[in-house]
Amino acid sequence: MSQSYETRMEMIRKASKKFNAKIKRNQNVRKTETSYIDQVQKFNYDTGDNIYAWTDAPKYVDEYYGDRARAQSDYENEWN
Repeated sequence: MSQSYETRMEMIRKASKKFNAKIKRNQNVRKTETSYIDQVQKFNYDTGDNIYAWTDAPKYVDEYYGDRARAQSDYENEWN
């Protein structure tokens, strides 16, 4: 299929405009999401704070593992 130079160039221009518009939309979305993520930090690397970390580890172990955790702790303490 033979097309003229002008026809091919016009098709390329249309495709490039569409592609550039898509890239611009993606960058705008990325910028808005990034700024939101920066505002809500899950982990502060400077202080080592993790907002999702369980803050009372012994209570957690006792509640979810109970006797088994105590037995393991006793076993490990025999060696020390």
